[in-house]
Amino acid sequence: MNGILVSLFAYKAWANAELHAALARFDAQLHPHKFRGMLQTLDHANVVDRIFQGHLSGTGTPFKATHSEPTPGLPALRDTVIATDRWYLQYVSNVSSERLNQRVHFTFTDGEPGAMSCQEMLLHVITHAGYHRGSVGQMLEDTGVDSPPDSLTKYLHRHEPERRLGG
Repeated sequence: MNGILVSLFAYKAWANAELHAALARFDAQLHPHKFRGMLQTLDHANVVDRIFQGHLSGTGTPFKATHSEPTPGLPALRDTVIATDRWYLQYVSNVSSERLNQRVHFTFTDGEPGAMSCQEMLLHVITHAGYHRGSVGQMLEDTGVDSPPDSLTKYLHRHEPERRLGG
């Protein structure tokens, strides 16, 4: 039913996994400050994912800021990101069109009120995460490390190679 959302969230999970694998190979001892910045950026992206997860599910959120304190290490962060990505894939696979269009009122972490449709929240999660993965990719490049692939086209062609057949 929600093919494009399922595709976008599958792509997001793939791109997150690619980036976390690259960070697992990164020499954090050589660039400790840069590595900490990468973890903080990815933690922020995931906390925002989880805040909107609470808005979408109606459970609310315990977060009072858009980052964790302290910043988790890479293994813990990776596990949390995987679980969050799974939740979103399940959500978009089952959410109704009516729910997607429904406006939800919530409170931002700064205490200000907000309202967005579920679909708007989902698109925010996708675009926000991509922006921050790009920032981390640039941090990798700045240290001489190639950033992993992070584009929808790469994802689609790797997971559906028949798209390259020109048919």
